[in-house]
Amino acid sequence: MTKEEAYKILRRPLITEKSTDLKEEFNKITFEVDRRANKIQIRKAVELIFNVSVEDVRTMNFKGKKVRMGRFQGKLPDWKKAIVTLKPGQKVEFFEGV
Repeated sequence: MTKEEAYKILRRPLITEKSTDLKEEFNKITFEVDRRANKIQIRKAVELIFNVSVEDVRTMNFKGKKVRMGRFQGKLPDWKKAIVTLKPGQKVEFFEGV
């Protein structure tokens, strides 16, 4: 896997109160990932981009919400979330200022 492919798998980090608490207490980081990516691909992408060791990957699929603008209806896209547990002693410098 190249870095370019890894960046396509990891769309963006999810930074919320809950994800910040998970990072501080349990050494878990949260990402929005490509819907077609599996746990093995997510693990390799995180290890390649951030140069850390991954212990566990958990994924969740979310349905897009229905939205309405006046008389027009629409739907936000479906998306996938991954919670990555890092091995003890590992940390991602990218999230340290958050």
